[in-house]
Amino acid sequence: MASEALQQQQEIIYRSKLPDIYIPKHLPLHSYCFENIAKVATRPCLINGGTGEVYTYAEVELTARRIACGLNNLGVNQGEVIMLLLPNSPEFVLAFLGASFRGAVATAANPFFTPAEISKQAKASKAKIIITQACYVDKVREFGEENEVKLMCIDSAPDGCLHFSQLIQSDENDLPQVEIDPDDVVALLYSSGTMGLPKGVMLTHKGLVTSVAQQVDGENPNLYFHSEDVILCVLPMFHIYALNSIILCGLRAGVAILIMQKFEIGKLLQLIQRHKVTIAPIVPPIVLAIAKSTETDKYDLSSVRMVKSGAAPLGKELEDAVRAKFPGAKLGQGYGMTEAGPVLAMSLGFAKEPFEVKSGAS
Repeated sequence: MASEALQQQQEIIYRSKLPDIYIPKHLPLHSYCFENIAKVATRPCLINGGTGEVYTYAEVELTARRIACGLNNLGVNQGEVIMLLLPNSPEFVLAFLGASFRGAVATAANPFFTPAEISKQAKASKAKIIITQACYVDKVREFGEENEVKLMCIDSAPDGCLHFSQLIQSDENDLPQVEIDPDDVVALLYSSGTMGLPKGVMLTHKGLVTSVAQQVDGENPNLYFHSEDVILCVLPMFHIYALNSIILCGLRAGVAILIMQKFEIGKLLQLIQRHKVTIAPIVPPIVLAIAKSTETDKYDLSSVRMVKSGAAPLGKELEDAVRAKFPGAKLGQGYGMTEAGPVLAMSLGFAKEPFEVKSGAS
């Protein structure tokens, strides 16, 4: 009887067409992302699309450790929360990684939220420090004063605010020993799910390592990135799609991450041409803008080899329209949710040894 039950259980297991992979889920997230840093230490890691400034992998890893030490000096203890209230920027990535090195937790919020929305998330997450830009300080100043939450700016710091340089100028050798359990939370992102108000989703080191590994690790990774790639990051970093499938997957694979602060079609096309972008993770509204644009013929977009759409379904007609703009690229979709950390399905057409997929499949 027991053997029959076991056989029935085995029969309902769905196996991927891709080979099994090893998942180093014992590693903290930052250790996993930088596990192969010796191979890419001098290569570009973060490229600021607005300024052209480039951070190498060695610089990003060192700066993140300095930020971890700086957070410790400011009284942020293991398991405590920092809030990133920032647009896309190198500082977002550096602060997130710094929190991971410290054993702290990062929560991220849309800087265009109202003061009430930001305060609700900051209070619910018990944030100890809010890292933002000067133009958003007025949204959080009252909350900070009433709740003894420190405010820090990555640009010019108004009165009463700390400056981000205080973190990056810290001595990385002063960082205390941190024992991180794989089940410790590293990211606390907020999602409204299918209904109601946003709720905190606790993402662990083990959970994010597993999610990233399922995408970019193995002999035939589902999402084939390599160190010669340049990946576009125009999607908001405070959203799990960009945080996981662009930043963390990009770091693990050693790609150059091109950061665009906000979407503007002309600027996007210009950056693709200038930096020879190879991977373009986007969403249907951006797909629509590209498909309708009359400017695409003015730019060389031939470097793009992968166009990945997610966050909402992409219809076949629109998929075909954008495919004509990137004739040399694989086009496909992914599906996920914040609560899943986030990827649940990904087009097998993106694999190193790709499979044939139907239009619209993920």
